[in-house]
Amino acid sequence: MLSDVKAQPETIATPTPEDHVITPRDHRFGRNSETQPGRWWLNDDPVATCFYNALSLTFPRGEAFFVESVKSFRDVTPEKLQKEIRAFIQQEVIHSREHVALNRRVEQLGYDTSRIEQRITESLEMTKGRPKIANLAATMILEHFTAIMAQQFIANPQHFADADKETAELWRWHALEEIEHKGVAYDTWLYATRGWSRWQRWKVKSLMMLVITRNFWTNRYRDTLDLLAQDGFKGVGVQMKLLRFLLFKPGVARKIIIPWVKFFLPGFHPWNEDDRHLIDLAESAYEAALADRKQAPA
Repeated sequence: MLSDVKAQPETIATPTPEDHVITPRDHRFGRNSETQPGRWWLNDDPVATCFYNALSLTFPRGEAFFVESVKSFRDVTPEKLQKEIRAFIQQEVIHSREHVALNRRVEQLGYDTSRIEQRITESLEMTKGRPKIANLAATMILEHFTAIMAQQFIANPQHFADADKETAELWRWHALEEIEHKGVAYDTWLYATRGWSRWQRWKVKSLMMLVITRNFWTNRYRDTLDLLAQDGFKGVGVQMKLLRFLLFKPGVARKIIIPWVKFFLPGFHPWNEDDRHLIDLAESAYEAALADRKQAPA
């Protein structure tokens, strides 16, 4: 069932807006050594900071995996989708570069990230030798995760309230581009599986979503606790604080439950919800931040 699919360049029906453009934005963050944030850059909160640091550590290798998974099908897709895949790859490569820089700052603050890096490496090692269509399915699912979290990061200012400005800008910039290319992996999946029945496609993607959801949250929870332990925060009390952060305030895990459930509905597609206004919102906020930075006295 999960075998490689040889596609012919024919069109498929998709809700992705015809006029939608994916624009790689080559921005750099955190390069000024004189304005480096403190150890707990998000509101001086070790729990929130360590969660986002743990999430950032997954991106360089994870996004390289996404790129290779989608790239494997690029040359046999329709021309419009090929262009979108190329733009998707450009965005992901830049995202990886910026998270490498953020991750280096985490290490420079004295955190040992080797255990987390090893877990990420081991997870990705398991994908080697699998059919390309299976890795594409995993990418399509994880791209949905990043997109629905990105919606929260932009729509709800509480997530980065009182954070280091430039680090928060990095996350919002990343989020707007995740929303912008949220349909690329899914459209590639639809094209690659266009010969499948709707039941077969739904069964595979639903089972994989359940497995990936369990692994994603289990690993992010464990990785965050790993970083917190290095700051001396251990025990049940810290675990409860992390759960409260994820589920209650600001509650990013709780707030993506409904978008997560929608993935299982018949006819689901990321662009069933046109949220391009969030891209405009984040972009205008970033441009305003740049303007403030330029006007600031030397």
